[in-house]
Amino acid sequence: MRTFLLITAIFCGSIAISAQAEPLTQPEYVKLLYAADNDAARADLIAVLRSRGISFVVNDGLRSLTRTKSGNDTELRRALDEADRRRRNPEASRVPNAAEAAALLTRSRQATLEAVEEMPDFVVKQQIQRSASFAGTGNFRNLDRLVVAVSYRASGEETYKLLSKNGAVEPNPQERRSYEEAGGTSSTGEFVTVLATIFKPESQTKFEVVDTDEIRGRRSIAFDFSIEKELAKQIVAATGVTTETAVTGMKGRLWIDRETARVLRIESEATGLPEGFPISAARRTIDYDWTDIAGERYLLPLQSDVRLTVRERGNRYETRNVIRFRDYQKFGTEVIIREDDVSPDEIQKP
Repeated sequence: MRTFLLITAIFCGSIAISAQAEPLTQPEYVKLLYAADNDAARADLIAVLRSRGISFVVNDGLRSLTRTKSGNDTELRRALDEADRRRRNPEASRVPNAAEAAALLTRSRQATLEAVEEMPDFVVKQQIQRSASFAGTGNFRNLDRLVVAVSYRASGEETYKLLSKNGAVEPNPQERRSYEEAGGTSSTGEFVTVLATIFKPESQTKFEVVDTDEIRGRRSIAFDFSIEKELAKQIVAATGVTTETAVTGMKGRLWIDRETARVLRIESEATGLPEGFPISAARRTIDYDWTDIAGERYLLPLQSDVRLTVRERGNRYETRNVIRFRDYQKFGTEVIIREDDVSPDEIQKP
């Protein structure tokens, strides 16, 4: 069985904003929902929700119907909830104009790059659940649970110690450059690399404002972004008997806090994977939140969800890593295994 590694590096640009029209009525929405039986139709429905808004209350029954009829399409559900928030409070959910969006991006770039320069040395515990399914089914089967201690240096160096696997504590954990020694899918770059590369001028990121949204109670603006392969320089590696690597571009979406201009979530996927490469798709979602380290507050990863679609022996599989970041502490602090670290009930189910 091959193992797979996603190493990140990422994306400045144009803004497009939809015009408002008469709000959708509930019968109109339901009719469009029943007709949204493919990706293109769902994308059209999302665009209508964002451009026209809605005139009706979104209740639990309507949310349930949306989940069922859309195949649990996350973007459609988010667009519907935001349309409901915009109905209730139009000003708070107003999509920024081009000048406002550009100004927010400028603030976010400055704040992010300054934060990268001020990042401390720290240690953090990663609780990792790995699973796999046949591609396209979503029926993930749990493979294993890992607890990994990560030491981060402000220079960008990351080292890893595998502390436990499936509840069995490692007696003498060795420091490694990644947790690949446990086998299976792994990833790096969640702490600084992704954020820094998005906003570095040399990345020439193209941005397009998508919508307003709410992330963990914070009002945010969602932007699509993209970068060419020659500038992204993301490395995707498939490791088996030998290691194959590919340099890819990147596209995705990020959510910026409307008030603080800090990034709260990033969704990204590799672009330009070569034909015949063992990995046909590589996607990752990173959620960021504020945490205290030695009395100072820093915006750091809260959770990462990494998914790779791979080809092996004529079959296509999707691997999934759900990584929770816990107990950030100053560098040099010993990371301790607790009972809840190895409890399967404490790890998010795929």
